[in-house]
Amino acid sequence: MKSDVWLTPPHIIDALGPFDLDPCSPIGRPWDTAAKHYTAEDDGLSFEWEGRVWMNPPYGAQAATWLERLAKHGDGIALVFARTETRMFFDWVWPHAAALLFIEGRLHFHHPDGTRAKANSGAPSVLIAYGEQAARKLLGSSIAGARVRLGGNA
Repeated sequence: MKSDVWLTPPHIIDALGPFDLDPCSPIGRPWDTAAKHYTAEDDGLSFEWEGRVWMNPPYGAQAATWLERLAKHGDGIALVFARTETRMFFDWVWPHAAALLFIEGRLHFHHPDGTRAKANSGAPSVLIAYGEQAARKLLGSSIAGARVRLGGNA
């Protein structure tokens, strides 16, 4: 693999935006995901977060740290693999999220140069909304999938 950076497909951002902040944005990106971006060089976890947040966090064990921060911030949408049985989901999604959208099919992420990956993501993805405004935007979006309203953070 040439890079472990996988960009959110632009149609997802278009359907859910605009966003005020992307705290874990790629360093080089062909399109903006929010009005303000923090990259790995900035360490988005070390800054205050304001407004509506978009987050496609680093995958793996560190994703839980990012979801914890978004859950505590209470206003935004995250894109992660739909690993609903994991400790991360039981700690930071099920008790705190206001809504979920399980995306139909598997996403094709994009390379840092903006080209669409030839292969799909290899796993199902879910969008997680924290806060009532984010939940309304997610549930009313044109993104194909199964929508679930939850009781947290609403």
